[in-house]
Amino acid sequence: MTAPLPTPAPLTSLASGAGCGCKLAAADLLPIVAGLPAATDARLLVGTPTGDDAGVFRLSDDLALVQTLDFFTPLVDDPYDFGRIAAANALSDVYAMGGTPLTAMNIVAFPLEQQGGDVLAAILRGGLDVVTEAGASIVGGHSIRDDEPKYGLAVTGTVHPDRMLTNAGGREGDALVLTKPLGVGAIVTAAKRGAAGPGLVQAAVAVMVTLNARAALAALAAGAHAMTDVTGFGLLGHLHNVARESGLAAEVEARAVPAIEGVAELLADAVGVSGGSRRNAEWAEGFATFAEGVAPWQRRLVTDATTSGGLLVAVAPGDAATVPGPVVGHLVAGTPGTIRVV
Repeated sequence: MTAPLPTPAPLTSLASGAGCGCKLAAADLLPIVAGLPAATDARLLVGTPTGDDAGVFRLSDDLALVQTLDFFTPLVDDPYDFGRIAAANALSDVYAMGGTPLTAMNIVAFPLEQQGGDVLAAILRGGLDVVTEAGASIVGGHSIRDDEPKYGLAVTGTVHPDRMLTNAGGREGDALVLTKPLGVGAIVTAAKRGAAGPGLVQAAVAVMVTLNARAALAALAAGAHAMTDVTGFGLLGHLHNVARESGLAAEVEARAVPAIEGVAELLADAVGVSGGSRRNAEWAEGFATFAEGVAPWQRRLVTDATTSGGLLVAVAPGDAATVPGPVVGHLVAGTPGTIRVV
């Protein structure tokens, strides 16, 4: 007699965190990483000390490798969507460096006996479809057994060493353009608590599965000076890195920061605030200040732990209109890494 197939549990019920919200807190992680010996190979153009999105290693005068990896726990229950989101999120790090993704390898941790092969196949198919959309190829991967599912990619891309973008090239007066609205962290958190319906979740999924390829090309064409993607550390956390490494401060206009429709209500009473977002807010207390007129929900929005967010582009004000997305602030003279939200 054949044993009955397992009935898969909702993916989010198996995870203590959600998406990039399950990242280790920046305030805890960064001092640990900073205490490690720095690489000394002159071919390493971008490594860990600057907290950038990916590593860049020069192969020749006109070719460099861009390498990154990213994986996380489920933030939606649909396994195909989970795979698509995780893949788009991992690919984004290559786009944030101005690079082109070439290959990707699956990273899988999964309770196969409990969830069954069909669920894992759907996750992998979602990742494959997005990698294919990006013009790259899945070339292998690695899996382990784990009661808490996790999925992501290790991605390799290329960039011309003279055309790469880092988080360290911002200039005083640069406009800051954000290419996707914020709030996906709030939506998936509220959904897990039964406070966000399927329509709102699908709106978040649509944002997360959108590749940053076109936005990156627009930023390069506009002559962007610095770029990063907004993910688990929130808008303020990633802007802090750009400002610090560029030797500048930043100002953010809270009313200009785009939010997915319906997110303001989720953040007004904190039902959409995840543990990762709370940790982001605590970290930001050390480098960010808020004007009195900034509403509580807006303060929560700019520290929302985002998954597969948009690019944050530092570009000359006269060229900002050619990058898709609103101008949300500027880089200004001041203590490096500090941010004023007005």
